Amino acid sequence: MPLVKEVPSDLEIAQAATLKPIIEIAESVGLSQDDLDLYGKYKAKVHLDVLSRLANVPDGKYIDVTAITPTPLGEGKTVTTIGLSQGLHYLGKRVFTCIRQPSQGPTFGIKGGAAGGGYAQVVPMEDFNLHLTGDIHAVGAAHNLLAAAIDAHILHGNALNIDPFSITWNRVVDINDRALRNIVIGLGGRENGYPRETGYDITVASEVMAILALTTDLKDLRARLGRIVIGTNKAGKAVTAEDLQVAGAMTVLMKDALMPNLMQTLEGSPVFVHAGPFANIAHGNSSIVADRIALKLADYVVTESGFGADCGMEKFFDIKCRASGLIPNCVVLVATVRALKMHGGLGKVVAGKPIPPELAQENLPALERGCANLRKHIENARLFGIPVVVAVNRFTTDTDAEIALIKEQAVAAGAEGAFVSEVWANGGAGGAELAEAVIAACEKPSNFRFLYPLDVPIKEKIEAIATHIYGADGVDYLPEAERKIKLYTELGFDKLPICMAKTHLSLSHEPSWKGAPRGWRLPIRDVRASVGAGFLYPLCGDMRTMPGLPSKPAFQKVDIDLETGKVVGLF
Repeated sequence: MPLVKEVPSDLEIAQAATLKPIIEIAESVGLSQDDLDLYGKYKAKVHLDVLSRLANVPDGKYIDVTAITPTPLGEGKTVTTIGLSQGLHYLGKRVFTCIRQPSQGPTFGIKGGAAGGGYAQVVPMEDFNLHLTGDIHAVGAAHNLLAAAIDAHILHGNALNIDPFSITWNRVVDINDRALRNIVIGLGGRENGYPRETGYDITVASEVMAILALTTDLKDLRARLGRIVIGTNKAGKAVTAEDLQVAGAMTVLMKDALMPNLMQTLEGSPVFVHAGPFANIAHGNSSIVADRIALKLADYVVTESGFGADCGMEKFFDIKCRASGLIPNCVVLVATVRALKMHGGLGKVVAGKPIPPELAQENLPALERGCANLRKHIENARLFGIPVVVAVNRFTTDTDAEIALIKEQAVAAGAEGAFVSEVWANGGAGGAELAEAVIAACEKPSNFRFLYPLDVPIKEKIEAIATHIYGADGVDYLPEAERKIKLYTELGFDKLPICMAKTHLSLSHEPSWKGAPRGWRLPIRDVRASVGAGFLYPLCGDMRTMPGLPSKPAFQKVDIDLETGKVVGLF
């Protein structure tokens, strides 16, 4: 589509685009209409059996886009992911993008959508940011069926002898609703259930969503759902969804959600949008099945990990790559001048408020101090033996001297280079230089390795992440964490990988510690088990699994134009 000098709103750009029918997008990568379940003209689900037909096709190059520690506004990681794909497409390469489906929580809260922005977007943007094909609703239905089964089982005699105080399985809803964080259920007499304290999480924080992202096929999905642990019995033994005889019905609710959703970028390259697990409580990556299919259909697959390299990227390597068996070829690390100056001690960035003016003014000393964060994330990526390319998501206030300093710091830290990304304003053409660098990096030799083996004790795995990735001097375990580590070791869960749950706003557990903190220890207050998903998640600080709405939520601007039927106010 033609670019204009004054970039319109994301929604205006998306609605002005001329989309190709999704059947044409499918045919461009070798899929037929028989491979699809159509959801209207511009989106479709792709059958998993295409993997059998393509089994002997070699995989394309596998690229993970991550970022430095972001400000609360984000640094344009999804914009860069989509723009890089458009850049590869612009260069004539066969490319596939694989990203997560956004929750309605941030869409109607503060952060907004996750379809990219400017001239680097997935379209139809309204469908992407709202219901899409209903996968999140399927996750919620399966999750809440298990929650209802637990309470019904206790009411009808509790044959499994479930300890009500051990139950960790909340209910879920895909809306930010802080009033539901902590509730009491079962009030009003015996017919209404057994009274107990519980709560709600947002749907994308559900273990069922993490399972959807990590499963490899229908058989694996059924097995993982059966392994979900909801608590223990009064003898201290794990109680599972299989024990409650509900895993089969949960699988039925999830069977269509298992198929990835095919969409397109503004420039007509194919996109899989599938699964949307949190990147703090869960692993924050889109699905394995989408990546596997995409790698058979394209020469380059660009996927994205949630939050910074200390969160989503580490989990991409140590959790997702273990489950998939896929080996990445390159890491793209997104950075912005404004975030690095914040890490250098300038300004306080608050979601929903204007950027502090000092972050829009040249300040090379602050930028150089903040580059400690950039250097640490480059070091983290290189710990896994993968080439690193830095993408500088450029804003109009960034100066040439600031860009030059970032390039110098990136190369000195071991990156292949740092390249300006202007995809928000210029689409694929604005990502061509970055795409060329990524193509070159993918040809470099790599020596991919995991950060830790699975057969070492739980504490050793936690400490590897804390010291090598976060830069902590060590780890301190609160009594509840010690108790859970002992319990999970006795239950045989100690061979699972670790999914650290911590703030995304710092390399440490403390959101206010910017840059690359030194001389600190990581406190672990609790450890929880997502046995179906296949990981343990230690809690570092307070973690919210149900966000709240701000005083001026984004939904106040969203409406429908009654004359045209078009959505308005959606970013």
